[in-house]
Amino acid sequence: MSKKTIHPWPVRLTHWINAACMVCMFMSGWAIYNASPLFDFRFPGQLTVGGWLGGALAWHFAFMWLLFINGLLYVLYGLISRHFKRDFLPISMQAVKHDLTAALRFRLVHNTGVYNAVQRLMYWLVLAAGVLVVISGLAIWKPVQLQELVGLLGGYDFARYVHFAAMTVIGAFVVVHLVLVLLVPKTLLPMITGGVHDHD
Repeated sequence: MSKKTIHPWPVRLTHWINAACMVCMFMSGWAIYNASPLFDFRFPGQLTVGGWLGGALAWHFAFMWLLFINGLLYVLYGLISRHFKRDFLPISMQAVKHDLTAALRFRLVHNTGVYNAVQRLMYWLVLAAGVLVVISGLAIWKPVQLQELVGLLGGYDFARYVHFAAMTVIGAFVVVHLVLVLLVPKTLLPMITGGVHDHD
């Protein structure tokens, strides 16, 4: 019998850097959105940073680079360490349906350090949304220099909708993630300390 770390330090470090960056990206992004809304609503000023469009853009770009580098390091680690293959695969729609039904009935068994099918699907979806938010963000940022990319996204205006949709998916993931932590608070400490469990 030996001890194994539940969350290795690269996963924990990138997780918390990502959490801090996402807060700033959302709040600055909402300020940018408010300057030219896509829909008939605006985000409350108390939930934004930057104070004005130029300030919000400065915040957004600063944390964009940190988030991009952090995300790239996480993906590289996930591939090299086989974290993605080991923890996020396999996945099947039958398993997702089973675990989702159990979760909705509050009967889903949670084993610390083991991702259920719903969690695995959510992580793959948020990774895909992350790629999409980067691509659409680049298209919005440099529409002239990256006009081919803008064209692939259906034009500048549609690229903004794509960016908003990808942001919404990531936001929904964060909300569900936080709800799960509240429902199963024992999952929080291992993400801070690493935690250990016995294995043969």
